[in-house]
Amino acid sequence: MADKLPAAIELLWAGPGDPEPRQGLSVSRIVRTAVELADAGGLEAVSMAKIADRLGFTAMSLYRHVPGKDEVLLLMLDRVAAVPPELDDPGDDWRLGLERWCRAQWTMLRAHSWIPHLPITGPPITPNQLAWTDRALRTLRGTGLTEADKAGVVLLVAGHLLTAARMSAELGTAASSESVAAHSALLGELVDARRFPALRTAIEAGAFDYPESTAEPDREFGYAFGLDRILDGVAALIEKRATAGADR
Repeated sequence: MADKLPAAIELLWAGPGDPEPRQGLSVSRIVRTAVELADAGGLEAVSMAKIADRLGFTAMSLYRHVPGKDEVLLLMLDRVAAVPPELDDPGDDWRLGLERWCRAQWTMLRAHSWIPHLPITGPPITPNQLAWTDRALRTLRGTGLTEADKAGVVLLVAGHLLTAARMSAELGTAASSESVAAHSALLGELVDARRFPALRTAIEAGAFDYPESTAEPDREFGYAFGLDRILDGVAALIEKRATAGADR
């Protein structure tokens, strides 16, 4: 282990420590409380003072267990990011495997909508982050892609999911059927065919409305369309690599 790992990373990779005390403070109790605050009120609800107040201690007492809020945020992410056991077996179809991986990621991101708002301070490095990366890479075994290709695919897919999850969380009720219908009606009033011909054509075709068959729970900003286009591109890359290999 490197000598100068960030403090939170050292905590995560050190393995299980002493059993959590029934009373008093511990890293586990601090992080669990921080997750509860974030799940209820977003990242803005998380501060050392608020965590301490919830636990019945002073903010200064927390610093005997964790260096600061940045480290708490990293510990929070690892706590909620356990990989589901069903992803241990990637299956034989790379596309189905990545789609299953994405569904599990999406479930986690929607359950903890604060995750996409976490500051990005570097590449994945916590145990659970690396486990997610490992499972995604496993789905691409046997595709003929280089290891660099595989890593690029995983980064692209993960980035798409984070962006979609953030959009979904920020849109909230704006993605409801009523809000979308109101927005579509407003566009219909504002957009004229001479000034915005392509946009007018899209509006009249219902491009900004939900299909009538869409169930209300599914009327939200999702990731499926973008993911399908990304995976189509991955399929093309796999074919390209195979063709190049056959020509050698």
